[in-house]
Amino acid sequence: MKSFLSSIALLLFFVNLSSAQVQIRRSMTLMGSVFEITLVDKDSSTANLHIDQAVAEIERIENLISEWRPNTQISRVNQNAGIKAIQVDSEVYDLCKRALYFSQISNGAFDISIAALDKIWRFDGSMEAMPSEAQIQQSVAHVGYQHIILDSTNSSIYLAKAGMKIGFGSIGKGYAADKAREVMKNLNITAGMINASGDIASWGEQLNGEPWTIGVLNPFKAHKMIKVLKFKEHAVATSGSYEKYVEFNDVRYSHIIDPKTGYPSTGLVSATVYGPSAEFANGLSTSVMVLGAKKGIKLAKQFPQYRFILIGDNKKIYR
Repeated sequence: MKSFLSSIALLLFFVNLSSAQVQIRRSMTLMGSVFEITLVDKDSSTANLHIDQAVAEIERIENLISEWRPNTQISRVNQNAGIKAIQVDSEVYDLCKRALYFSQISNGAFDISIAALDKIWRFDGSMEAMPSEAQIQQSVAHVGYQHIILDSTNSSIYLAKAGMKIGFGSIGKGYAADKAREVMKNLNITAGMINASGDIASWGEQLNGEPWTIGVLNPFKAHKMIKVLKFKEHAVATSGSYEKYVEFNDVRYSHIIDPKTGYPSTGLVSATVYGPSAEFANGLSTSVMVLGAKKGIKLAKQFPQYRFILIGDNKKIYR
């Protein structure tokens, strides 16, 4: 099934006869998720070649940071947890450094070492009871960003505890969207949008001269929007629990786990953050979901370039 999804799943294009340009959108599976790449270009053949280059950039990043592919630099870091530091490319080192920055400013609500979390929570409808306190505490035994040691002199990453693991599921797709946008702009593509399963980076205008539009879903009303965002060069990321969650004693527990406690986040069902970078917006939205409305808003307000729309499980909307 995956090999089928990896092929072109969707190809749409629109032609503007007056400007002799086209707008093409292609969908494919990358980094284990569905990506949609939309470009405004001079013709369909050129646009498809440029989309191929965007795809190549995303695949290049996946081959650096995937913890699922055994030969990536991050996999080598994980394989040597508690053993030795692994030298990595400056790009990988810097991404890890930015991830640790999010851990620091969120007081551990964001943590790439959560990749080592024991999967005791299931969000497929099969859970019938809460895990025990002992199980929850044990699940985070190998989680802790404080044990990720960076050495700038050697450009190396060391996981100080055996059994640790890091992964970039929280910001990797946003980073890939940012980088693909950068590559396209360097090729003088005047407009487009990279949608990495909801982590979105856009620039320019649509073929019809309109801004790009992104709808913020209302999790309590199917097919309804809280807000429609309209922008040119911008980025958006949403973290939410409205699709994957469990409920016990009238409390909703989301699939987004607090790395410090092992408990799922509660209080918010959705956090949308938008601003210049999809990577940064993604890190901020994940942090806010774990922190909850009060602490999350306090954190988000430290970054005036970014705006937020939070939706509480009590249906309250914070802007």
